[in-house]
Amino acid sequence: MNYYIKVLQNYANFNGRARRSEYWYFVLFNFLISIVLGFIGGAIGFELIGTLYSLAVLLPSLAVAVRRMHDVGKSGWFILIPIYNLILACTDSQAGDNEYGPNPKT
Repeated sequence: MNYYIKVLQNYANFNGRARRSEYWYFVLFNFLISIVLGFIGGAIGFELIGTLYSLAVLLPSLAVAVRRMHDVGKSGWFILIPIYNLILACTDSQAGDNEYGPNPKT
């Protein structure tokens, strides 16, 4: 949950690097919250609640995805390539510093 909060605190920060754990824990908690809000929205008859949440976390989602691409040494534009961005998101960090900043593992 700390990684989810950390991403939301850096909601518009496209600079730097994000570890694999930061990215994937954010994806996990985002998915779980979306499911819960979908059920709640269906139960109370207000399905728009899930859409509003998705819009609220769109910018943080893009920012952490770009920082994840930076962590493997690629430009943030690589999030637009469908399968390759998933492979890069699963790839280990580039060792040491790169042009996007210091390695967050150290």
